[in-house]
Amino acid sequence: MATPLPLLPPAFDRRAFVRAGIVGIGLLALPGMALAAGVDDFTHGVASGEPGADRVLLWTRYVGTGDDAVLRFEVADSLDFAKPVTGGEVRALADRDWCAKVVATGLQPGRWYYYRFVEPGGAISPVGRTRTLPVGKVDRFRMAVFSCSNLGFGWFNAYAHAAEDGAFDAVVHLGDYYYEYQKGEYPGLDQIVPGRVLLPEKEIVSLADYRLRHANYRADPDLQRLFQLQPWIMVWDDHETANDSWKDGAENHQPATEGPWPLREAAAMRAYHEWLPVSDETWAAYEIGELATLFRLETRLTARDEQFDLSAIERGSDAEIAAALAKFRDGEWRDSARTLMGAKQEAWLADGLRESRRAGKPWQVLAQQIVMGKLLLPTNVADGMRPDSREELRSRILGRIAATKAGLPFNMDAWDGYPAARERLLASARAADANLVVLSGDSHNAWANDLALGKAAAGVEFAGTSVTSPGAEGSLPWMNPDRLASDLVALNPGLKWCDTAQRGYMAIELTPARSTCEWRFIDTVHQRSTKLAPSHTMSVEAGRNRFA
Repeated sequence: MATPLPLLPPAFDRRAFVRAGIVGIGLLALPGMALAAGVDDFTHGVASGEPGADRVLLWTRYVGTGDDAVLRFEVADSLDFAKPVTGGEVRALADRDWCAKVVATGLQPGRWYYYRFVEPGGAISPVGRTRTLPVGKVDRFRMAVFSCSNLGFGWFNAYAHAAEDGAFDAVVHLGDYYYEYQKGEYPGLDQIVPGRVLLPEKEIVSLADYRLRHANYRADPDLQRLFQLQPWIMVWDDHETANDSWKDGAENHQPATEGPWPLREAAAMRAYHEWLPVSDETWAAYEIGELATLFRLETRLTARDEQFDLSAIERGSDAEIAAALAKFRDGEWRDSARTLMGAKQEAWLADGLRESRRAGKPWQVLAQQIVMGKLLLPTNVADGMRPDSREELRSRILGRIAATKAGLPFNMDAWDGYPAARERLLASARAADANLVVLSGDSHNAWANDLALGKAAAGVEFAGTSVTSPGAEGSLPWMNPDRLASDLVALNPGLKWCDTAQRGYMAIELTPARSTCEWRFIDTVHQRSTKLAPSHTMSVEAGRNRFA
């Protein structure tokens, strides 16, 4: 266990706090805290997010009689709330699915606080714990970083472990917080872990659907516990709306049967902002004292151009496919007009990187959705594939092999599909003299990449595995994971390490001298457990912009 957190009462049992059990339906209680009548009306616990030096956003959901209700919120630096440091009123509105959010201000930097909500009849919500960002000199800042949590594939043991650890300053979620699919699609019916019930069972399209899926996920005890214990910074990716979404649509959206894309996107985003402790800012920066600036990016819905579909190119004879891929590689793929972030956000980030370095901060950290390093697939990945494999799978694998032979990466939904946009970002980092650390999710695999602009070092990437969603062990089950990892590293010069077969999360630590990532792998997702498999740790020293 980590050392006790600062600013907690001397008699406070942190282990009992973070391991607090379930009370009623999805509610967590602190040791010794009596639950008043009516507490079950706080249906999904409490949460906090968007931390600043003097503020934090607080969240709860209160149904009560089903009418709108005025709640009182209180923030204190002790569990008995003898002297609240701030408070006020917030409304839980039926029109917002009875979710209530409020920004608590007037707080001190770098401190732990407790908070709660009180309903009109006097019933008190579960008590949450949160923390403000520091100012001035910061010796260490720690983040638990997650992505890709699919309820049907297993238990959220990564969340449970981070909550049990208890020594983080914040949680960062990089997207795919939930999945939109119908029951039996992903995972298939034979892959669903017993006890993991999906609601609604259909694919979610309407506002009511998205709200129910949020409620479904938030009933998970380990997710509730981590929301209760830590402030969150959250990034959405595609599955918060639909698979492989872009500014005008998604791979998993069919307008003929599911209606106009803007209506579905609006419904998804409304439910997202109702149910989570997030602000209305599409992108934002968080100042971690004199140590770092963390930039929360949006690469999915605002400006992203549609992903390339290589399968449309990979048709004909081997010679015809090779010629088509070469033409694509030298033409459309390099189109300088293609974007992920859009000109406005690109300019905002470039300015922010310069300002952060001008302020003397050692680290500029990007919290964003997709893998940034260039990744080609080894040409031996078809070796061992069963002769009776599905034709769709065989065609896709052979197509990716052809892409590799043409010098093209395999994932056109990642930064690899937008090389000009990636070069613009890395050029901005170089121009700012940034010490760039990129945090990425989405791929369900773990990667450590050196990022370069030409031959010049431009930063490093810590890309995390998933909470539950399967990685390459699911898509390439015939490949030995150690062999695949070795072949990937040998083929890709910027890739320094990877793991393609384990679930977990990243524990990131920033100090003035170095940034460190510990990839923590969970022993299993098929039963509830916080047991870890062996982890992997890598660091980058300030000023190097590459792994040692």
